[in-house]
Amino acid sequence: MNRMASRTDAPTRRQQILREAARLFAERGFHGVGVDEIGAAVGISGPGLYRHFPGKDAMLAELLVGISGQLLTGARRRLSEADGHADASAVLDSLIEGHIDFALDDRPLITLHDRELDRLRESDRKLVRQLQRQYVELWVEVVREVHPTLTEPAARSAVHSVFGLLNSTPHLGRAGTLPGRGATAALLHRMARGAFASAGV
Repeated sequence: MNRMASRTDAPTRRQQILREAARLFAERGFHGVGVDEIGAAVGISGPGLYRHFPGKDAMLAELLVGISGQLLTGARRRLSEADGHADASAVLDSLIEGHIDFALDDRPLITLHDRELDRLRESDRKLVRQLQRQYVELWVEVVREVHPTLTEPAARSAVHSVFGLLNSTPHLGRAGTLPGRGATAALLHRMARGAFASAGV
């Protein structure tokens, strides 16, 4: 899936639908939102949504499979761009920055994953897990380069713990109550690096 709302280009109608569906599902739960409400949020009739998606289940699947694939693709791109031009510590910083961008900009998807993953059909749920495992293992390799004393299981546990920290953003309060995106991102980055450093002691 393409990023739901590009930071530079106007989102497509399909991306608008996904963005609003994610917001509404996160706010009120998957079963608490009707197709008509999603349509109203993007200015089209509920039945008009069926030209883009066969139903709410398909929207949820594209949201959760899509973000897992997006995170993995983005991390691979960051590794490729750094290949031969940056040390492992800089690569880890880049991975952390990428995940923080997701955690701050796509908070409804974190809530959706926590609450609604089990609603996906088994094949989609397995795909999400597969993509997530690949994402974790990519991080584990980099973390062990930065902290070579960590065993593979310890590095994997540290990665999962840092994901839990970064993915706490839905619980930080409303956007207006946060200290600002830059300050929040910097705080999360320091805490992530501190967690890895502590694990490597």
